[in-house]
Amino acid sequence: MKIIIHDRIFLLSPAYAGGERARMILRDQAQFPLARKLRGKRGAPIADVFTFLSGLYFRGKIAYANVFARPARGTSGVLVITPTRGLIDARTRIHIDDLREFAEVDIHEDDPRFRTPIERDARHLATKLPSQSEVILLGSIATGKYVNALLANFGERLRFPADFVGRGDMSRGGLMLRCAADRRELSYIPLAGAVVNGKRPPKLAPRRYAATSLKNPLSDT
Repeated sequence: MKIIIHDRIFLLSPAYAGGERARMILRDQAQFPLARKLRGKRGAPIADVFTFLSGLYFRGKIAYANVFARPARGTSGVLVITPTRGLIDARTRIHIDDLREFAEVDIHEDDPRFRTPIERDARHLATKLPSQSEVILLGSIATGKYVNALLANFGERLRFPADFVGRGDMSRGGLMLRCAADRRELSYIPLAGAVVNGKRPPKLAPRRYAATSLKNPLSDT
């Protein structure tokens, strides 16, 4: 039997840009490497910035997506949902003013500053992707703040890891780090009509990773 391997892209939910770690990097006095990059001419990859803001959860998402993305020709395999710019390639470099803009907007479907760009980009991507492509959401599956806009455009193609059900953000992040390190892909199910709340699974056992095993290939650091 011939196994059909479909194109697969990942949509990563955004990091919160209004929290303590965002205030840390936005301080004029901040001199650590990532803060200096944000203020430099080239900026810093949004994947690096959101990993700093979110920690384990976004680190797990970007590591997992980088390993398992199979993009269609001419498309990015890993896209990040942003508060004001819709869907952007995880390799996109941003600057300090971009992060300040993100910090001013709450991610909510009733805010047109967030909703309009994501609807625009989801609509464009849905028409560009081959019909058999899978779009995997790595993010909250029980909220409509971005799920509704994505479902409206991707329908049955929008999927999520079945193992997300019942897990909190940190548990999901740890699970995805393990899967990325082990090259073990999770199973996906359609988000439309799915049961997204369930019994909390057992805690993951602590695990250490080699410093180079999960280096972000999108980063130049």
